[in-house]
Amino acid sequence: MAEGTSPHGGQGLLFLTDEQLRKGIEAMFFAYRGFTADPDRILAEKDYGRAHHRAIHFIHRSPGTTVNNLLSILGVTKQSLNRVLRTLVDDGLVRSEVGRVDKRERHLFLTEAGAALERELSDAQRDRMRAAYRAAGSEAVAGFRKVLEAMMDEDMRRHFETLKDRGR
Repeated sequence: MAEGTSPHGGQGLLFLTDEQLRKGIEAMFFAYRGFTADPDRILAEKDYGRAHHRAIHFIHRSPGTTVNNLLSILGVTKQSLNRVLRTLVDDGLVRSEVGRVDKRERHLFLTEAGAALERELSDAQRDRMRAAYRAAGSEAVAGFRKVLEAMMDEDMRRHFETLKDRGR
């Protein structure tokens, strides 16, 4: 029987060795570098970083989201998010509207320019993921997603489920 397989034909997930887990961890590091490489090049041309990318991504996914909701999703300090948002607003990529019900809230929306940048960034990542998924096959895609969801903290899983339910 092959290493890591069970007599029932599936992977013996409970019997992974430390070496197999280390290889998986390293694969995640290198895959993340690949996943972020194309957007990083696009962002660097505009003097933006990954924090700008994440903000743009989640504002796109939840138009009108509040600053507090974005803080919760991104897990960053208010000060660092405000720095990123100030740049995006000043550069005409994001617009901020005062809440209609609670005037203390700020609701965030992408402008046309912000939506165009979001498309460029996400197209690059979708192309890479599409190629990887095709190479790995449908069973691997489903398994990979299960692994990613199982690695999420409960708070992050709730955010993920909310976005997933939007069906975009």
